[in-house]
Amino acid sequence: MSGHLWGVDYYPEHWPKERWAVDASMMREMGITVVRMAEFSWQKFEPREGEFHFEELDEAISVLAKEGIDCILGTPSAAPPAWIIERNPEIEPVDSADHVHHFGGRHHDCQSNPVYREHIRRYVTAFAEHYADNPHVIGWQVDNELGNSHGDLCYCPSCESRFRQWLREKYGTVEELNRCWGTAFWSQGYNSFEQVPAPRNTASGHNPSHQLDWKRFCSDLVCEFHQFQADILRAHAPGKFITHNMMGFANKVSYYDLGKQLEFASHDQYPGGHFHWNQRAFRADFHAAELDMIRAVKGQPYWVMEQQSGITGWEIVGAAPKPGQLALWAAQSIAHGADTIVFFRWRSCLMGTEQYWHGILPHSGIPGRYYRELRAFMEQTGPALRDMQGSMPQCEAAIIRSYDQEWAIDIQPHHPELRYINHLMTCYRALWNRNVPVDLIPEEADFSRYRLLIAPLMFLMKPGMADRLRAYAENGGTLIVTMRSGVKDEHDLALADGPLPCGLDDLCGAWVTEYDCLLQRENHVRWRDEEESVGCQCWCDLLETTTAETIAVYAGDFYAGTPAITKNRCGRGTVYYVGTQMGNELAERFMAEALTQSGVQGLLDTPFGVEAVCRGKDGRRWLFLLNHTGEAQTVEIPEEWQGDRGPLEPYGTRILTAR
Repeated sequence: MSGHLWGVDYYPEHWPKERWAVDASMMREMGITVVRMAEFSWQKFEPREGEFHFEELDEAISVLAKEGIDCILGTPSAAPPAWIIERNPEIEPVDSADHVHHFGGRHHDCQSNPVYREHIRRYVTAFAEHYADNPHVIGWQVDNELGNSHGDLCYCPSCESRFRQWLREKYGTVEELNRCWGTAFWSQGYNSFEQVPAPRNTASGHNPSHQLDWKRFCSDLVCEFHQFQADILRAHAPGKFITHNMMGFANKVSYYDLGKQLEFASHDQYPGGHFHWNQRAFRADFHAAELDMIRAVKGQPYWVMEQQSGITGWEIVGAAPKPGQLALWAAQSIAHGADTIVFFRWRSCLMGTEQYWHGILPHSGIPGRYYRELRAFMEQTGPALRDMQGSMPQCEAAIIRSYDQEWAIDIQPHHPELRYINHLMTCYRALWNRNVPVDLIPEEADFSRYRLLIAPLMFLMKPGMADRLRAYAENGGTLIVTMRSGVKDEHDLALADGPLPCGLDDLCGAWVTEYDCLLQRENHVRWRDEEESVGCQCWCDLLETTTAETIAVYAGDFYAGTPAITKNRCGRGTVYYVGTQMGNELAERFMAEALTQSGVQGLLDTPFGVEAVCRGKDGRRWLFLLNHTGEAQTVEIPEEWQGDRGPLEPYGTRILTAR
């Protein structure tokens, strides 16, 4: 994509000019060849409307260029300056309770507001024209973490008007909207699109169809907001790439849709936790899954635009990375498909909200442990990373990751602890523990590429999906369908065309006779004829088989002994139906069965917490061994792999090669 391996996020406006050359020299010595800058610098470069001052940024770019360092510039639309808010307070976003979110943080913007769009057009046009011919500006990042802080934004009159326009384009007539939304319930019918509100707080409940279309609209609006800026950049500064820093499983916007506008995807990776997480929890599998999803956005290698380089923290400070962890986390990003790692940030800031979101350098600017560890990692890993540019993990297993399904489950989870990503992770974790490479793919992807396909929580049965899943299985694939599938149509209305899973019951060879929500309790499942049982949570579909074989039964409640997991032949393939949310032990047992059936194998056996990942191209392969534990670990390495075969140090990494 660019040839750059290592980068850093840099904010020269935070530091005296006399420090810039020192920073640039230190970056070069460390191996850094690209920086991202300017994504929060609107006030600095346009202090008054139409008065542009890019001189200091020009100077910073020149200082970096003298050390062989190129730049990516971010458009600053995530933080409009105070003078814009003073002049146009209507661009401040409004939440679902009609509360305005004011200036003083970031993301204080309504992305649909036409007045704000004109401010952006003016700035981004001038920005692009100024740097169009600068050879040291190699690309653009539009905005910053689109969707961040906008979970409950924006419900202002501008967004409401745009929502109505979106509905007109989708449904054509208000009569069709009424039909698809089921507005006969609670007298919610509309006589015109102008009566349809943004789904603000109500006295009692919401129409789920209304809410689902709102979430779809919000995602489309974010993509259109990005496209608006990308079009300006491409028109006035052609030849430079455009990317965006995504946030893993964040779900305000469909990254699969946003990715269509990018030359390559980028991602922000903070495995140490965003200070408010449970930092004692083991999360290496979760972060691996996020990376696998970002790789699937474009089906190609990606950049990490913000890779953790120190302690995280705003008002509360996170845990200190242990020796080796910063390198381990960066190696995990590379193993799953990153061609370039950009660390956040160069130096811990002395001002503002993120004073304690630490960088490679501490507040003093004096190099310490983080600097030494990352410099050594970059020196050791750089040659292999350069060789593997463009290589990819080769996956025979895939999990469908659907934004629509997640939005629908969020609206009506039916169990307060049922979360789409957590449910998906029960299957992913069991594969990760066996070092099985996985793609996390959108619903419209080509399923035929994979021997094993997992379709979790297919709550909405969209037109054509049942046929696609059936074709996949009939042609020899191994398909896993889980609970709460085929429950609703694409408009979030309950299906009544047949038994659950509607459209899939004949494929699964079983149907749901009734179901049980496990509020404040759990059930247990017994595998085949074994006496011991293991836990399951949230939900139990009570199943009756037609052509399927029962491979696990419930062990408790009035439906003890009835099917919990079934297996059905379909053409040349196999379909499993899992009627409950599996605990980790049950998921491990079940996935072993599914892997044997599909013929998919893990890369090699490793102790718990040691991850094995492989990238390959042109007949060459690179095997990463990543020790996510605080103890030394020994791995039995097949003879085909060349390299150090000794024990892995605590939080240690290793790269081996083979042809």
